Amino acid sequence: LKRASSPVSSCPRPPNLQMQTIRGILSCGSKDDISTTTPQSGVPSVKPAVLLVIQGDNYDWPMLMKEMRLQDGRPIQVYQTMWDSMEAHVSTYSSVQLCVEISKLAASASTPPGCAAIRFPLTIQPDFVLVRNEVKTPNFDGRSRLDALIFADLPSANSLESILLFCEKPAVAGHLQRLQRRLGHEAFPVIPQHFASTHRALMYGYTFPAVVKVGSAHAGAGKMQIKDHHQMSDFRSVLQMMPSEHCTVEPFVTGSGDLRIQKIGTNYRAFLRVGISGDWKTNTCTAIMDKIEVTERYKLWADEASKMFGGLDILTVDAIVEEGTGKEYILEVNGTSSGLHPDCAEEDNGHIRELVLERMNSALC
Repeated sequence: LKRASSPVSSCPRPPNLQMQTIRGILSCGSKDDISTTTPQSGVPSVKPAVLLVIQGDNYDWPMLMKEMRLQDGRPIQVYQTMWDSMEAHVSTYSSVQLCVEISKLAASASTPPGCAAIRFPLTIQPDFVLVRNEVKTPNFDGRSRLDALIFADLPSANSLESILLFCEKPAVAGHLQRLQRRLGHEAFPVIPQHFASTHRALMYGYTFPAVVKVGSAHAGAGKMQIKDHHQMSDFRSVLQMMPSEHCTVEPFVTGSGDLRIQKIGTNYRAFLRVGISGDWKTNTCTAIMDKIEVTERYKLWADEASKMFGGLDILTVDAIVEEGTGKEYILEVNGTSSGLHPDCAEEDNGHIRELVLERMNSALC
């Protein structure tokens, strides 16, 4: 009876999910239900803080956060899922407010402690969220889920507002141009770009070959090399078939390698990636990626980029080194979804864990 009167059961939800969701809650326990009496001592246990991790990669955040506690002594219960495996609704008139419906956990995630058998969909009430995957991809747009978390004012790392802005590459590129104007081209060398809102506005007048990127493309998707103005004319006719999409154009730089400068909290890394398969998209081809020294120049790039959109806790700066001249051009900045080098992933996930603990303590204690 106590469980049936839990505030979670008052969460408004679609009728066809209501009974299934309640079963999921009863099988695992809601945030307000987890304060139980231990059989040995008879002393009520402490209600855990609920951490929602959005990451479908091969990492196990329930295990990474195992036995972690907030500074007020509360344990942390972690649920790891993906954007396309969750729904969310928020009621400002309810004591529950934010409810997240999870249809399945990430394949790599352990079952949260105390949940021997979970039935889905499962309702949770997160106190904090860590986003480690892109919200918008060529196959799925999770911005409606992100909007719900923003509406609920859920604390996060990075800020949810910055994650929303990172869904739009022009917003990021515009901020990089602002940093270049303030710091100078030598200190902060951003590659020249042309933005066109539609095919009619595509009036690129810089050098060829060039690279076009359709919409907020990332990870090599929506990107192609244009050799001359004849090919650009052909591309313009293709863009005409996507009337709602913008595009950007930048000069093609023959690179000797790609740079990635990573910052997680106060921890820095720098990498040089060299393609070995002959593909000009070195981020999607076979490549060798080595750690290099974090120079003061690279640290400046990361520090200045970390001030974007109110501040970024997790970020990477991507740049290209021009073959023959050694000139460096900043291409883009990635936010909280930045991937980790496999050789450094264990240590870097430890840095992210410490960062999340710090932010959770600040927001919840």
